[in-house]
Amino acid sequence: MTGPGVELAELRVLEGPNLYFTRPAIKITLAVPGWLRAEEGRATGLGERVGLRGAPSPGAPGSGQRIRFLARVAGHLTRRLARASGVRVGVRSRPGPEPVQVVVAFPWRHRGSAEALGRAVAEAMGALLDRRRRFERVVEEAVRAVGAADAGPGPSSAEPEIPVVAVTGTNGKTTTVRLLAHLARTAGLRVAFTTTDGVYLDGERVEEGDYSGPSGAGMALAQPGVEIAILEVARGGILLKGIGTAHNDVAVVTNVSADHLGLHGIDTLDQLAEVKGTITRITKPRGWDVLNADDPRVLSMRRVARGRPFLFSLDPDHPALRNVLAEGGRGMAPVDGSMTLLAPGPSLRPLVPLDEVPVTLAGISSQHIQNAMAATAAALGVGIPREDVVLGLRTFVLDPETNPGRANLFELDGRVILVDYAHNEAGMEGLVEIARGLTPPGSEVWLAFGSAGDRTDQILHGMAMISARGADRVAIVEMHRYLRGREPEDVVARLRAGAADGGADQVPSFPDELAGLRWMLERSRHQDLLAITALAQRPEIFAFLDEKGAERIGPDRCRLLVRRARTSTQVR
Repeated sequence: MTGPGVELAELRVLEGPNLYFTRPAIKITLAVPGWLRAEEGRATGLGERVGLRGAPSPGAPGSGQRIRFLARVAGHLTRRLARASGVRVGVRSRPGPEPVQVVVAFPWRHRGSAEALGRAVAEAMGALLDRRRRFERVVEEAVRAVGAADAGPGPSSAEPEIPVVAVTGTNGKTTTVRLLAHLARTAGLRVAFTTTDGVYLDGERVEEGDYSGPSGAGMALAQPGVEIAILEVARGGILLKGIGTAHNDVAVVTNVSADHLGLHGIDTLDQLAEVKGTITRITKPRGWDVLNADDPRVLSMRRVARGRPFLFSLDPDHPALRNVLAEGGRGMAPVDGSMTLLAPGPSLRPLVPLDEVPVTLAGISSQHIQNAMAATAAALGVGIPREDVVLGLRTFVLDPETNPGRANLFELDGRVILVDYAHNEAGMEGLVEIARGLTPPGSEVWLAFGSAGDRTDQILHGMAMISARGADRVAIVEMHRYLRGREPEDVVARLRAGAADGGADQVPSFPDELAGLRWMLERSRHQDLLAITALAQRPEIFAFLDEKGAERIGPDRCRLLVRRARTSTQVR
């Protein structure tokens, strides 16, 4: 057991590449209140006892300098105990998710021995609080504990023998994965892919559930006859278990925006970007890292990326594109209305007009244009022929079967209905852009929106404010299945406050998404657009629309609606 004032808060086994290392690692989280409140001279003595040379002052009790000093001490102690046990390991240490915690991580080859070392570090940090304990004796006890442990199994992360594309980001992951899988299937490849909806083989779901973590990767790679795997990689999987493959041939990062902050020690966008960038550190050197140049945090991942750079941007004159082309990399951008491959030279190779790519919704959705460019870059990077890529781009549609809940469009009683997954501020901006691009002047945008309870207060407020500013009429829908610890009244109150700051005074709320959609249908007029953020009741909404005789809006009808909106704008 640990000594008084030190506690092993968590010992986590990361089976694959992770935030700390590009190989499996042990992460221990230590609560060190005893050392945090110790007088300064005693903390200085701790550094000297473990052999930490040239360390800065430990700082005053309870200070930020003290917790950083203790993180450094814990990391150095881990190295000392590992060497005394006969192994040399790399060690990373940092302040932990709570003010009294530090985190130490180190790679492992044998699970049992590595876990024993992690526990020994916690024991030693606690034992050293006792002035009477000799450091040499503490080390001897740690060595005995590690030596007595069963070495245990090795890591289980996969070493793929087929091409692997890893896709991460805050928004657009699932759409990019599904589109890329379609491009690969168009080329005749047998494709396994993973998303938050399940594991798929050649478009058929073989396992339902959120498989955006390492278990999904293993399941996809195990599918019979699979020739390429496309893996959605979520923040939670990276932090809690590590990445499910030892390497990838192409890494795609769509964007980094505010979502799921305040969980697992990730409180800021910069920390979130560090997590997302993990997949670029395991790309094969001759592979490609496909990065969104329009997102500064994603663009900065070039510093840690191991693969060759393949940037995409809505701005064909983006300076980063010029730099990458000069270095032998590639780029993707819209030029003269067409998605265009940029190669060194510079060489411009138009691929397909954007309004002929259904996923872009006739070119009105910036986010979906970025998703299409990301998927196209990844497809070309993994070796899919250009003609197959172009054919796939022309034939992938945003319907409830192909890409459920992502910009699915219907018409009912003269109204356009937009069903979307928008679940954070960036997603809501994208939804509003689509809605406005389909709505002619004189008609109104109605928006019923909700949110899961595990978003921060700031994200809830921001989503609601964007909704109110972008729509003419707004309503709040509750998502009782996704409260995740919050009271429903709190979610509604925070969304209503954000909507008020966006200029919406009268904001009704409804017990679920279907009730919100019914309200909009009853109150709206001919040619209005009704948008609903569907998550909890997505299947029920699709069933309701089918029952009412709603017609799906295909690519040709979408182009006509966009043209109608633009023509009306010009006439006005």
